[in-house]
Amino acid sequence: PVTITIALILDTRKAADFAEGFIPNSINIGLESNFAMWVGELIPDLQQEILLVAENHEKVEEAIIRLSRVGYDHSIGYLEGGFQAWVNAGKEVDTVNRITADELASLEEIHLTPIIDVRKHSEFASEHLEPAINIPLNEISQRLSEFPKDQHFVLHCAGGYRSMIAASILKQRGFDNFVDVIGGFNEIKLTNLPTTDYVCPTTLL
Repeated sequence: PVTITIALILDTRKAADFAEGFIPNSINIGLESNFAMWVGELIPDLQQEILLVAENHEKVEEAIIRLSRVGYDHSIGYLEGGFQAWVNAGKEVDTVNRITADELASLEEIHLTPIIDVRKHSEFASEHLEPAINIPLNEISQRLSEFPKDQHFVLHCAGGYRSMIAASILKQRGFDNFVDVIGGFNEIKLTNLPTTDYVCPTTLL
């Protein structure tokens, strides 16, 4: 039998740029933060063939170097001209719906809307939105069944980087019934939404 390897489209652009438009089924892990760590956490197969989407040639080269440092040597190519070339070719584009923390605070049905916090357990234990559910980003693939399929939900992390990774994974798995909070918990804390009392973290997990 012939083995068909499907390349993973890894979009290394910033979360805000990715949200506005991306190639369907691509995963967003932005270069501007813990890129290599999250690649290692979320792409378990070092032999995975990867197609890169980046802002420019310099970012492509940076991504290839940073991938190879953690053992990913199967970057089989990149999108010439970046995402704009995809748009210019008239190809299908997907987006991630986003709202501000203020818009979240003004949601009339917020008490009925599941809010999923993808920060680490320790961050969540330290302080979180009172109604939020914690599904850390590194557990997302094992806990997909906990995301509502027939109900609108809200996604956030600390600042927006990790929740966009989560959003791209959820989109790839067929979820389209959610919004991502711009600026994450850092912005949510500035609203009048109820949060738990701050507790100094006892662990970094």
